[in-house]
Amino acid sequence: MTQYSQEQYPWITPQDLPLGLQVMSTTRFGGVSEPPFDAFNVGLHVGDDVRAVLENRRFLRANLPSEPIWLDQVHGRKVMDADQVDRLTAPFEADAAVTTSSDVVLAIQTADCMPVVINGGGRVLGVAHAGWRGLALGVLSELVLAMQEKVAVPNRDLRQWQAWIGPCIGPSAFQVGKDVRQAFLAQSPGHQTFFSPDDDAPHKWRCDLPGLALRALHSMGIKHSKWCGFCTVSDEQQRFFSYRRDGRTGRMATLAWLGKYR
Repeated sequence: MTQYSQEQYPWITPQDLPLGLQVMSTTRFGGVSEPPFDAFNVGLHVGDDVRAVLENRRFLRANLPSEPIWLDQVHGRKVMDADQVDRLTAPFEADAAVTTSSDVVLAIQTADCMPVVINGGGRVLGVAHAGWRGLALGVLSELVLAMQEKVAVPNRDLRQWQAWIGPCIGPSAFQVGKDVRQAFLAQSPGHQTFFSPDDDAPHKWRCDLPGLALRALHSMGIKHSKWCGFCTVSDEQQRFFSYRRDGRTGRMATLAWLGKYR
């Protein structure tokens, strides 16, 4: 993954993207929001000054081919077809979105949850907001199914698809209780490998959320999938907003589109 100059570009982008696919994840740097939302907060729902958020979004929009399609994320599994909505009614209540159109910018906001981008061979694009609740509810499988239906792709062809997980809470930072662990073990006993006892807290576990997502993607046939490796909580430069670490804080955006970089 390449990190651009923080003075010029307050975002990161994965390396070796297929031709015609663009992905970026914003950081905390380069915006105008004041603490505790400093500085590049794009979330309108967190209590920040609306004028600051809109200024941050204006700067972001200047580097995109079109206005991002923002979602009202509710930790569910609903998938929105971005090619079939009236943008004037935004934001849309959903935790995933799909498009086959060029230069339609899909956006996911996070501050610990996983932003997941799925490239369907350059023909279809999907993004998902996946915290543990959404992941347990099956938001990724719902997204993949919606993508398949949109371009009539059989399961055997998913091996050519690719998935990328952006900055999120990492395995060493995500402490969970038995409810989270049981939610995944009820799906598969094999999920136990993604939970390790927390030596500092009885009856607590450390959860490998990206690992669970990668397992889900692999089980669907998407073998070319990876996590960027950036933990929102423990990043030494504190480049990312983290609700788990800070409580009241801003939101990053992970954005993806089919087309050329502006």
